[in-house]
Amino acid sequence: MNIAFTHNLKASDSEDEAEFDTLETVQAIRGALTKLGHQVELVEVGGPASLTVARLEALNPDLVFNTAEGRLGRFREAFFPGIFEQLGIPFTGSDAYVCTLTLDKQLTKKVVADHGVPTPRSRLLLSPGDLEGLSLRFPVIVKPNYEGSSKGVTQDSIVEDAKALKERATAWLKRFPAGVLVEEFIEGRDVTVAWLEGVSPQTAGVLTPAEYVFAEAATKGRRWQIYDYHLKNEAADQVDVRVPADLPPAVREALMAYARTAVQALGLRDFGRVDFRVTPENSIYFIEVNALPSLEPGAGIYAAGALAGLKDVEDVLEAIVASAERRFGIVPREKARRGVRKLRVGFAYNEKRIKPGEDPSTDTEVEYDAPKTLAAVRSAIESYGHEVVDLEARPEFPAMVAVADVDVVFNIAEGIQGRSREASIPAVLELLDIPYTGSDAATMALTLDKGLAKRIVRDAGVRTPRWVQFETGRERVPGDLTFPMIVKPVAEGSSKGVLQNSVVHNEDELRATALEIIKRYRQPALAEEFLSGREFTVALLGENRPRVLPPMEILFSEKAGKYPIYTYHHKLEPVEEVRYQAPAKIDERLRNDIERVARRAWAALDCRDVARIDIRLDSEGRPNFIECNPLPGLTPGWSDLCLISDSANIDYRTLIGEIMSGAIRRFKEKRKVLLQAAA
Repeated sequence: MNIAFTHNLKASDSEDEAEFDTLETVQAIRGALTKLGHQVELVEVGGPASLTVARLEALNPDLVFNTAEGRLGRFREAFFPGIFEQLGIPFTGSDAYVCTLTLDKQLTKKVVADHGVPTPRSRLLLSPGDLEGLSLRFPVIVKPNYEGSSKGVTQDSIVEDAKALKERATAWLKRFPAGVLVEEFIEGRDVTVAWLEGVSPQTAGVLTPAEYVFAEAATKGRRWQIYDYHLKNEAADQVDVRVPADLPPAVREALMAYARTAVQALGLRDFGRVDFRVTPENSIYFIEVNALPSLEPGAGIYAAGALAGLKDVEDVLEAIVASAERRFGIVPREKARRGVRKLRVGFAYNEKRIKPGEDPSTDTEVEYDAPKTLAAVRSAIESYGHEVVDLEARPEFPAMVAVADVDVVFNIAEGIQGRSREASIPAVLELLDIPYTGSDAATMALTLDKGLAKRIVRDAGVRTPRWVQFETGRERVPGDLTFPMIVKPVAEGSSKGVLQNSVVHNEDELRATALEIIKRYRQPALAEEFLSGREFTVALLGENRPRVLPPMEILFSEKAGKYPIYTYHHKLEPVEEVRYQAPAKIDERLRNDIERVARRAWAALDCRDVARIDIRLDSEGRPNFIECNPLPGLTPGWSDLCLISDSANIDYRTLIGEIMSGAIRRFKEKRKVLLQAAA
């Protein structure tokens, strides 16, 4: 089975990351799942949520094995289960509602108490004023209401009088403004009960209680015997888990009965942990529930599982996976589980067979992709478990794709001829109702025509240099245009036709250069005012609300001349005239202005999945739209998009997966409609 393992990777020893998984834990879980015969893909969720969604859509996993805690807010543990639910991907563990409920200690206590489980008396504080009228018995313990891993729990958390309580509560509310819980402190010991759904039917999955045993050195000089933040996170080697807990049989049975009640009342799924305090007189008090308990090596759930016949880590994780499989009705992929087989991804491309050189006459296939680039894209798609079907964009493409039986198409094809050539492959795919990556045919045709794109973007309120388009070279030059100007073909990419002499300084040079372009490329020439400011390119990924990656600046040396431009020659190989700075070193205001232009241009042109927007500053430092490339190059380590992605810590495989995710989502929507119609 293909499993996506979502997790937060612990990168530091800070309290903020106390609940995250260490690299050792991640590797142990992955190794155990792999031993069980699963293909496991690591999905670290610390980056933007859009990246996690894109990766999951690209992976199209059978199941998500989730330990992700989230990072911020009272609903953080619910965030990723909520995403899984929206994406329709089965996952291990409790749903978003239960994760929200169990992270709230006070609300959890109320639910459990209503079902007859004894709990300490407590009060939730949102401000120091909430202490008025407090009638709790001292000592009390003060702790954050919405934290785990004993965050905020220290020896100082336990106070014995009203004055100390006010001081502690006030200090803790500053650290944890979402809410602080004050509850009567139960003297005794910490006992925990693990739960694995479907294991040990006689006890409804409730495992034998365990207790934490502290080394003598760990308790020396400590008044209160509690499993606090220091012991859990900084002195873990001084804590052992003893299973079964040293309790009379009747007390163990009572603990297990209370744990079963708590699990059922709260609606936990697959696995969990219920924590109690047991007094010296063996009175039992419920403390909290963890819907995402630790699965680190040596965790109590493994020791308790061993007494239920689960001899090792693999057995425990297999029980968790099996529970999720039952809940979601998952059967092996070979039996067309969930109606989805391994995706057949058509790969539409144009292969470069004529190597472009310094002579501009060799630029015929400069926009096409070299075999090494095609191999890199194929490899990235295949790494997600998909089958790649090559579909070179030749004249016979419509016939090939019609019989290729592909689910989606990853499209980087430039087309062969005409000003709508980039739209030809998307148009065929739309005719055949095959989802594909990238913008649709209308956008592809529009963006290839630089003049039309400028009109659309300008009408959307985006600044762009003034321009004139020559069909014959004899058109009138508007009197409000100022020199110098830059002349280029209206419907070419990869800087075809843009040479150092493309910057003209008077009308004679303008007309001569325009006529040369019209003759050579058999299309109109676009002449726009030369902007003297800095040049940037911006990559965007997504759909309606794209993610804007940090801008990259094209830096020109003095050798680039007085009027530097990003020419055809600069894109062939590294040269002294040009270098790239990704991310660009710019202030926040300019970054916001550039991103605003990029977003507006994307929206005006109705781009989708991926695009690159070229922007240049005018003499007053204002960003101007130059053009949009909805089929940006994908050569690893060379293409602008790849350089930008690298600077944003998006590796090549992830970049391809994020581009592909939109098409996979559209494929799923199409399949869902077809299934509903068939029903």
